[in-house]
Amino acid sequence: MLVLTRKAGERVLIGDDIVVTILESRGDGVRIGIDAPRGIRIQRDEVVKAVTEANQEATEGAAGTDDAADLIKKSLGL
Repeated sequence: MLVLTRKAGERVLIGDDIVVTILESRGDGVRIGIDAPRGIRIQRDEVVKAVTEANQEATEGAAGTDDAADLIKKSLGL
């Protein structure tokens, strides 16, 4: 892991086409801007973890039901 100290307005370059700009530093947080090509996904770690956990819970809950028709009806609220 590379650890840097940056001030507002300063940038960090990742490869040839990703630029991370420090926008603001306030109290216990830092606002950053990320400029990257459209094909590169940028996601917050806590969101990815929450979605993964929700998907696992949904899969485990569905595993107990043997009838596919019941699953479809339940998902449609019928």
